[in-house]
Amino acid sequence: MRKAAAYLDSASSEPLHPAARETLMAAYERGYADPRRLHGLGRDARLLLDNARAVVAECLEVRPDEVSFTPSGTAAVHLGLLGARRAGTTVAHSAVEHSAVVHAATWAGEAVEIPVDRAGRVAPGLSGPAGSGVVAVQSANHEVGTVQPIAEIAAGLDVPVFVDACASMGRLPLPRGWDTLAGSAHKWGGPAGVGVLLVRKGARWVNPFPADDRIDERATGFENVPAALAAAAALRAVVEEREEVNARQFALVDRIRASVATIPDVEVVGDPVERLPHLVTFSCLYVDGEALVTELDRRGYGVASGSACTASTLTPSRVLEAMGVLTHGNVRVSLTRDTTAEDVDGFLAELPDVVQSIRAEAGFR
Repeated sequence: MRKAAAYLDSASSEPLHPAARETLMAAYERGYADPRRLHGLGRDARLLLDNARAVVAECLEVRPDEVSFTPSGTAAVHLGLLGARRAGTTVAHSAVEHSAVVHAATWAGEAVEIPVDRAGRVAPGLSGPAGSGVVAVQSANHEVGTVQPIAEIAAGLDVPVFVDACASMGRLPLPRGWDTLAGSAHKWGGPAGVGVLLVRKGARWVNPFPADDRIDERATGFENVPAALAAAAALRAVVEEREEVNARQFALVDRIRASVATIPDVEVVGDPVERLPHLVTFSCLYVDGEALVTELDRRGYGVASGSACTASTLTPSRVLEAMGVLTHGNVRVSLTRDTTAEDVDGFLAELPDVVQSIRAEAGFR
């Protein structure tokens, strides 16, 4: 019989936080109207939207007028990056950026890739590549967890800095040095379909897409007021419990890193210390990543493999290739706020046998 699933893929999407679930249902009773309208229900919706913005601003230690809600983290990335770019200039981005950043940079025209080291980190002291109008560097990597030194990188630049903080928002304090920044609610336990765009007061930003007549010039389409409020409630709860949850998850990931490293021909990647607390990636030589994920799932453990956002293409991870590390048999494990030590121990007990059996089937012993 298939055992009950242990979900270890929160980096793709964190389960809905109880605070978000409770708020979401209540908000649907009052927040369905158009917040632009002057009737009572419209004013109610506007009040809820303003409250959600204020809560997010407080949690992230920014101004409320720097916060906008978008239909997704990808939409926030596109708006933040392309809106900060001057027409006719290139986009410079680190070699390990999320595909949303890479696709936006390519769509805008010429893009320049900034190399990283084997930990996936951009070197501080970077000078903006010639002709670049904006530099994009993520706060933390979505596949290997490495945290980037944003403040040090930004200090050496004379162009706007866009930061994709989708992987870290809520889990870690925001870095300093950014001009525009993006987050995604379902990564911290809010509902899917809510992105957060921050545009620093005084930063040069122009909407790169056709104009909308919403109250917020950075918004795109009809705001999902109940979902925005639920996202804000989840963010507040996550920030309040962050110290305890991060410490517990960091210790569990350390246990995974140490145990996995004892399996022959397995490489644990990403910075072991300056990293997201809940995420670890490792690669297994002579093992097919899809087979690993399938067999682990059969044994009750849901993990990710390959490029975190393009696993369906079954191509090697672009992030791992840029780092110059092993890409074969890649597994990303990311803990939820409810992952237990028993879940981790069970996963670690199964993993060596899974790796050995797949290797044996492929003729490697």
